[in-house]
Amino acid sequence: MEEEYVKLIFGLKLKQIRTERNLSLFGLSKLAKLSKSYLNEIEKGKKYPKTDKIIILSEKLDIPYDDLVSLKLDKNLAPIGEILQSKILKEIPLELFGIKESNLIDIIANAPDKVNAFITTIIEVAKHYNFNRESFYLSSLRSYQQSNYNYFDDLEQKVVKFCKAYQIDLKSPVSSKELEEVLVEEYGYTINNNDLKKHKELYDLRSVFVPKTKTLLLASDIDEAQRTFIYAKEIGYNYLDFEQRLYTFPWIKFENFDQVLNNFYASYFAGALLLPRAALVNEFSKLIKKDTFDKVAFIKIFSFFAASPETFYQRLTNLLPQDFNIQTLFFLRFTHDVGSKNYYLTKELHLPNQQSPHSNETNEHYCRRWVSLKVLEDIDKSKEDHAFDIQISQYPDDDVSYLVFSSATKDPFKKNQYRSISIGLLINKQLKKKMAFLEDPKIDTQIVGNTCERCSIMDCKERVVAPKILEKIKKNQVIEEVVSDLTNKFS
Repeated sequence: MEEEYVKLIFGLKLKQIRTERNLSLFGLSKLAKLSKSYLNEIEKGKKYPKTDKIIILSEKLDIPYDDLVSLKLDKNLAPIGEILQSKILKEIPLELFGIKESNLIDIIANAPDKVNAFITTIIEVAKHYNFNRESFYLSSLRSYQQSNYNYFDDLEQKVVKFCKAYQIDLKSPVSSKELEEVLVEEYGYTINNNDLKKHKELYDLRSVFVPKTKTLLLASDIDEAQRTFIYAKEIGYNYLDFEQRLYTFPWIKFENFDQVLNNFYASYFAGALLLPRAALVNEFSKLIKKDTFDKVAFIKIFSFFAASPETFYQRLTNLLPQDFNIQTLFFLRFTHDVGSKNYYLTKELHLPNQQSPHSNETNEHYCRRWVSLKVLEDIDKSKEDHAFDIQISQYPDDDVSYLVFSSATKDPFKKNQYRSISIGLLINKQLKKKMAFLEDPKIDTQIVGNTCERCSIMDCKERVVAPKILEKIKKNQVIEEVVSDLTNKFS
């Protein structure tokens, strides 16, 4: 166990023993003739006493020396020992949420038995459901995005500052050529367009960065939007001065949470550079003032900025809450194999918190009425480059409706695979005031659920499987009612 954790355990044990003896910190100080501040430092895990001091504490508290220095904990502190030995607190980016590790341990140490039991349960659930470090890091990142409504003004300002310093016009589309010049001239990059394609094992990668020689290896089949985004992200890493970073796109592994967080920051920087805030807000404002939805104008926005649909939809999650006060929304990315009937939700973000539709980890079948899946079916049949649709999705079980925009394209990272990107906006009085075209009769409206297994729409022609989970819940409700009637009858 790490030295700092040994200090923490000794401090927790000393505090527990002192409390059991009904001694205040001041009382122990008088008894052991050790300063109160020194004992306080020990109990907080900041100091580990020397042998002679431990002997004094052992004698005055009437506890064997070996028991005092042992790392073995009693049942009340055992969950803390499990947490420390699992090193899970090293994995959690506590500082991101303004929490100090020592404070958290102190809270746990002072918690009643039932709270410790709850913590133990969480650890067991994480083990059984393979909730690994990657899952935890990405969940932490999503929570961080949600708590900030996915808008980071310091990054927005740094993009503006960068463009001013390097004379990049934010009113015009940024080209890969001018970003490549910055990478080569300012940051000493060498761009290699040939060697990555020689390794078939690396087909799924769009880029690899070699820090020692500042060589950026690029896949030969990337389009202009992908190349521009990769360059913008590399500039983000350099301009934001991040040492902890990921070296492949998409990433294949990470060493710590800082790499995950900095990857997000660099991606945010790239999105803000390619889709400048002022210009995008201006174009989107024009779109939503129209009485009918203009599909051509919507697609033209991200086409003008030479951005991929994913970059565009992600960028909307930054700006809609901030500049349009549309704060309840979701972002989804699905993948779909050509010719198959399977759909996988590979990325999601919910602001301000989770809502339908959302991922399901028990292999249930997502609602086939979702426009996110419909556009994947459309592009699979048509084989076009881009399929787009808009839909109003009504969730009767939750009594909410969303306006959903969705685009499907070929997956740039996988052969024979498509992906759809969607953004859904909660329909409320505010959205109705903001978006004039909400009453457009041409916008399709669908009653939807989350998964077929839990869906209450009984006449659904798109249903893939029976609502077996919902049926089980209803069956149990009937049983409960009959038992309740019998109880009342014979009471």
